[in-house]
Amino acid sequence: MRATRWAGRCRKDQGSVAIEAAIVLPSLIMFLCLALAGGRIVTSQAKIDAAAEDAAREASIHRTAGAAQSAAHAAASESLSDQGIACSSTSVHVDAGGVSVPVGQVGTVTVTVECTVQLSDLLLPGAPGARTLTSTATSVVDLYRQRGA
Repeated sequence: MRATRWAGRCRKDQGSVAIEAAIVLPSLIMFLCLALAGGRIVTSQAKIDAAAEDAAREASIHRTAGAAQSAAHAAASESLSDQGIACSSTSVHVDAGGVSVPVGQVGTVTVTVECTVQLSDLLLPGAPGARTLTSTATSVVDLYRQRGA
């Protein structure tokens, strides 16, 4: 008698695991995709921060504003490619006014790097296809370094 009751209970639970999996699995997959997207954004932001710092430092050691701007663009592009970040679009804005201040006065160079990072390849439903990340870095121009004309 007990064996038939136990067998009856077991038969009623058949298929419940499949239903539970059908309910829980999409949520777990969505959470995994969100974690991957968050990780990509955080690591990309750190790499863009480093590229902006590299570009600002490179610009601050040049003597003219024109040379500082071209050096900042080259340094930002090289830093982004060396770190393995693939930007669908990149822009570098350089404020090299600090290079032109007279010797003995403090000048700074500020570089802003914008990079559009693709998220569409993560297959995350409802997520934007790309996210634009921005970083700004400032570097001090040497106080007593000779300035260009």
